Amino acid sequence: MKQHKGFLAAGLLVAATLTLSGCTQLDTPPKYAKDAKVDCGGKQDLSGSGSTAQANAMSHFITSYEESCSGKQLNYSATGSGAGVSDFLGAKTDFGGSDSPLSGDEYAGAKHRCGGNDAWNLPAIFGPIAITFNVKSTDVLTFDAPTLAKIFSGAITRWNDPAITALNANSSLPDEDIKVVYRSDASGTSDNFQQYLQAAAGGAWTKGVGKTFHGGVGTSAQGNEGTSEAVKKTEGAISYNEWSYAMKQHLDVAGIKTAGGVVAIGNDWVGKTISDVTIKGTGNDLVLDLSKVYATNTPGAYPILLASYELVCSKYPDAQVGTAVKAFMESTVSSGQNGLTPLGYIPLPADFQTRVAAAAKSIS
Repeated sequence: MKQHKGFLAAGLLVAATLTLSGCTQLDTPPKYAKDAKVDCGGKQDLSGSGSTAQANAMSHFITSYEESCSGKQLNYSATGSGAGVSDFLGAKTDFGGSDSPLSGDEYAGAKHRCGGNDAWNLPAIFGPIAITFNVKSTDVLTFDAPTLAKIFSGAITRWNDPAITALNANSSLPDEDIKVVYRSDASGTSDNFQQYLQAAAGGAWTKGVGKTFHGGVGTSAQGNEGTSEAVKKTEGAISYNEWSYAMKQHLDVAGIKTAGGVVAIGNDWVGKTISDVTIKGTGNDLVLDLSKVYATNTPGAYPILLASYELVCSKYPDAQVGTAVKAFMESTVSSGQNGLTPLGYIPLPADFQTRVAAAAKSIS
């Protein structure tokens, strides 16, 4: 499989800015020292589960936590956002990882799990969702939202369909079946991808949104790991993957056409993209609004993005758990933000790190 040229520009991701609540401008994330102050203590062994999109970042976060808090350990199972929410609500884990924030019904379950205390969605990273493909005759393709909506709903089934060839005049496209690969598990990556299609496809996507993929066509695979592996092994395949998995598997990644032009992952687009993100949560529940990102017409802004959250109790029934989760979040939002860019993630900009750090310090 040919490596996509956009990977060479991964270093440009660090120039990120973000607007919070429509008014606060966020700057380039600072470099945190490994010994940034973390209030270590509490439970010896923490557990979490959920998002596969953040799994590669989580390995990095765990290393940061265990270096900051000598002797502590954390086990994270990348089971998918839906399973992560379920495990957290059922008190099977100490925190959950999800690429979609808690819903109304889930908030009620989380409050019960947290002993009557509020649960918070705390963003840890941003992750671009790459459109990955395996077409022997080309490693460069462009799609727009209406065409993707038709591919992932089965309205377009051949690689040489006129809608695809019109966007790719310089690429050789075979007269072969398109093999859609989608997530079999409840997935925040699926949710964000479908939200993009609904917002940007001009009515071409009528299947709805949510953690379950609703396209009705293709072959399923478990997690970002499974779908990216399937694309790598399957001639004619197309899928949607968090970018770190596309990088890991050396997959070809499509450019995305918006009203502002064609944008390829890896170009200097990050600041333009997440400048449209706002906070819609209240207090320390830092739920983000990505709707303007999905439907962006800003030149150079990449439209398919997810924010990955850690789901935590504001106050845990067991204070020892709360103290340890607090330490984990403190290290994640400080030294844990270093080194994310080469892994295919966007670290939190400085002012946003401040907001999440303040929330983390309030966990008990």
